[in-house]
Amino acid sequence: MRFAVGRCLPYLLFLLNASLVCAQPAEFNYDEAKVPSFELPDPLVASDGKSVSTAEQWKQTRRPEILALFQKEVYGRSPEPPANVVAKVLETSDHALDGKAIRKQVRLKLSRGERQVAIDILIYLPAKAQGPVPTFLTLNFFGNHTVHKDPAIILSKSWMRASKEKGVVNNRATEASRGTSASRWAVDMILQRGYGLATIYYGDIDPDYDDGFENGVHALYPKPAKDEWGSIATWAWGLSLALDYFETDEQIDHKRVAVMGHSRLGKTSLWAGAQDERFAMTISNNSGCGGAALSRRAFGETVKRINTSFPHWFCDNFLKYNGNENACPVDQHMLVALIAPRPVYIASAEGDRWADPRGEFLTGYYAAPVYRLLGTDGLGDVKEMPKLNEPVMHAIGYHIRRGKHDVTDFDWQAYLDFADQHLRDSK
Repeated sequence: MRFAVGRCLPYLLFLLNASLVCAQPAEFNYDEAKVPSFELPDPLVASDGKSVSTAEQWKQTRRPEILALFQKEVYGRSPEPPANVVAKVLETSDHALDGKAIRKQVRLKLSRGERQVAIDILIYLPAKAQGPVPTFLTLNFFGNHTVHKDPAIILSKSWMRASKEKGVVNNRATEASRGTSASRWAVDMILQRGYGLATIYYGDIDPDYDDGFENGVHALYPKPAKDEWGSIATWAWGLSLALDYFETDEQIDHKRVAVMGHSRLGKTSLWAGAQDERFAMTISNNSGCGGAALSRRAFGETVKRINTSFPHWFCDNFLKYNGNENACPVDQHMLVALIAPRPVYIASAEGDRWADPRGEFLTGYYAAPVYRLLGTDGLGDVKEMPKLNEPVMHAIGYHIRRGKHDVTDFDWQAYLDFADQHLRDSK
């Protein structure tokens, strides 16, 4: 059977704080009373109508079936990486950040025929670490050099998102852009807690604009078909390449890597965690439509709006569901279910109604039965959205914090606590 969800079910109406405010477009729905009634596909009922009641049935039948649907209808199928990916350490220091960190800068070179693409990874590890370090792997929006003022970080040479405030002029990085996104990265906090941080400028993998898929790693492959990788799938593909490298680095514990992303890169982290079971933990920060929020709610950003504004993010087959979300054979609770039983954390912000915080919570709620089937506690006994700034942490974690669409120290504190709970004892 399917999950029936709508205004007629009071116990599912987990009310948000009445003080929600945002500056997002007024013409889109922010009224819970106007959320349409809908049915969610049951992740534990296979396409042939048979119930999935054992872990073996999930792993052998239903999980591959759901994964294939997301590949075909939403994100697109990704190719195998080129056979000749070469990793080169460009720079390293054992005394970075006033002796607090080991810094590495690694370049992945990909080539097919005469074409080449370079992807740079910035890595910070605690200087006093004993043995391989559990690490957060992330993508960033404006270049590796923007995550910290460290003058040794190599300036990105890739096409950039233009931003005077971030020191990006004419789509190129300048010295003025160093550290301009540092407030989002909590580098010192992460190192103090005994974790590493690795980050890649997402434009190294695929530029974030509708270029007909002619640049970034797409330049190495034929133009995608309707069911092949859009940019989100491409960025996720790049994260898996980084994990390939981590498996060769003795200072990184590649079995304890948490993939984390914010906004469109939160959508990416979820897809990366769903596809690549080597990721030990997945974190979605304010990821909204196409990420952690249920598409069928049509609250805030919708499938039609996201496909119109960002036609390159998803595969072309996803266009079929513009204003037609109920016809899609999957919804985002099934995406989170693909990550089970590995821990996943979903985070929202009260001022970010565009990303539909309630829809993000409900995604975790409706993924929980799969987690329980696989022997975890899912969301525990949580049946309603927690209060502001009060995280819940089980196999599925969730919080809604005060503030806007951003990554804050509060978020990182929660992610580190969640990692302590799930990664510290997972060796």
